Amino acid sequence: MSKICSFFLCVLPLLVALSMPECLRAQKGIAPRDLWCVAKNNAADQALQESIDWACGPGGANCGPIQQGGPCYDSSDVQRTASWAFNDYYLKNGLTDDACYFSNTAALTSLNPSFDKCKFPSSLSVNNGSISSSAGTIQMRPDSADLSSSNRVVGTWFLPLVTSYLLVAFTWLVQ
Repeated sequence: MSKICSFFLCVLPLLVALSMPECLRAQKGIAPRDLWCVAKNNAADQALQESIDWACGPGGANCGPIQQGGPCYDSSDVQRTASWAFNDYYLKNGLTDDACYFSNTAALTSLNPSFDKCKFPSSLSVNNGSISSSAGTIQMRPDSADLSSSNRVVGTWFLPLVTSYLLVAFTWLVQ
């Protein structure tokens, strides 16, 4: 009788573990959130300008919309200008915290920074390596993070682990 109870105590965690991947993979009940990378409101204008220069230059952000004549051009508001550059860089570089840092002058927000005719694409607008927006589709660089197949990890380590666990439990029960 004690071997049967022990066996069920071994199997119970296994059953719980087997039920987790489906819940985690689909993330049922959790709505995805739009996120934008924007300039912090307490960042110094000089620091923001330096970050804009980097993002629009070596960083590779599409800064056409914040140039004179663009829908997001506002020479009097460096925060709005920086927010466009930061957000474009963030979307093109894997949606990571590191891609929204800019020497601690940027932060992620769920509040849409769009204004007038300037529509900021969000993290949810990134799809299959491109960013869809009202201004068209922007291709992401090939070295950007693509996490679309990240749930395949379950097949590479989880199933062999479960199989090994069952073999050990069965062998122990038969002895």
